[in-house]
Amino acid sequence: MISCAIVDDEPLAREGLADYVKEVDFLKLTGVCENPVELMNLMDREPVDLIFLDIQMPKMSGIDFLKIVQNPPMAIITTAYPSYALEGFQLNVMDYLLKPITFERFFKSAGKARDYHKLLTKSAASKVEEDYFFIKCGSKYEKIFFDDILYIEGLQNYVTINTRKGKYITLLNLKHLEQNLGSRHFIRVHKSFIVSIGKIEGIDGNEIFIQPHRIPISRNYREQVIEQVVNRRLMDKNR
Repeated sequence: MISCAIVDDEPLAREGLADYVKEVDFLKLTGVCENPVELMNLMDREPVDLIFLDIQMPKMSGIDFLKIVQNPPMAIITTAYPSYALEGFQLNVMDYLLKPITFERFFKSAGKARDYHKLLTKSAASKVEEDYFFIKCGSKYEKIFFDDILYIEGLQNYVTINTRKGKYITLLNLKHLEQNLGSRHFIRVHKSFIVSIGKIEGIDGNEIFIQPHRIPISRNYREQVIEQVVNRRLMDKNR
């Protein structure tokens, strides 16, 4: 099943799409929202694999939502305006549906999302056992478990991988290592530092605390760090 949400400021459009979703056996309607702000609140509470997203809405447009949200769900644009098609596909939307939307066209678009979701699920399953990698330290090959990593520091063509078991220095490019770590569990906080999100114990000013270590946050990365690490899990009485 693919959990999906409908985001549209027009009640009739929301109702029509909801009726279509009910007719598709591999879709599960998680929520119906009037704007992207409501969608973000929904995503904090429920998993959303796919969104049917209108473009022109109050508070925030669908295009703006796709631009500012990191790792958004699969998106199918539903709009009366064909002029946004190029920009939509540049943001990697699954499909672009022009209103009025027929069920045949809706079902074909949902099928694209299903096929892509299967690929993602298969890829994720194949990586379950890949929870470690090897690096060369001098003449020895060291096995590094992702879950053991606290943070990584880069210096020119070398990196120092700080783990719960110790420190390992290897000839490796920090950017290359970052691409192979994955953005769900690790985040770049400085041009020279990558940290494990799950190991962060606190943030004070421009410093991250991980056990006895203090890792700097550069100005260029601070907004991304606060949004991805803090805001998504912030317990706030005003929320």
